[in-house]
Amino acid sequence: MIIVKLGGSLYQSSHLKPWLKALANLAQHSSIIIVPGGGPFADNVRKAQDNYHFDDSTAHHMALLAMAQFGLLLTGISSDCQRFRYNESPIAANSVSVWLPDETLLAESELVHSWDITSDSLALWLANKLNAEQLILVKSCDIPNDVSIPFLTKNGIIDAGFEQLYRSSPVTLQLINAANHHLLQQSRHTSGTTKIDLS
Repeated sequence: MIIVKLGGSLYQSSHLKPWLKALANLAQHSSIIIVPGGGPFADNVRKAQDNYHFDDSTAHHMALLAMAQFGLLLTGISSDCQRFRYNESPIAANSVSVWLPDETLLAESELVHSWDITSDSLALWLANKLNAEQLILVKSCDIPNDVSIPFLTKNGIIDAGFEQLYRSSPVTLQLINAANHHLLQQSRHTSGTTKIDLS
């Protein structure tokens, strides 16, 4: 099983549909679960919090629903994608499932209710819960080769909560630039992908 986080920045990107196609092709060999970013739906949560000054716990709950909205969009534009709810839906072999986060995550003590925990950390959490073979984070930004998680956090490439979760429960992790969907089935050491360490 491979967990693939598709960042919300892909919402307005020409790379979104090619990624969904590439993942459908990869699902011929592995079960794929997509973790959607929040995209414009999460942006609206941030704007609402700025306007109405509600607490971070409320914003966290709303951001989970924002991820689910983007996930529903993915299942709506790709017939290869099926909906998946943790602890509710079976994981079909050789399929692409899209995780729809919900309020049950609010009870998970390791997931702090703040903007430090975004879809990056949630993808890592899910990868550990499902004993996934690999976690892939798809990012629209440039990703230097052979960098550390502290570097990625400092430069805003991954969220602030990711490092602590990763140190307690590491997984095989790969970052891929959104333009490089064609490299998905190649080696993790191929140019255009980034291997991670904790140095």
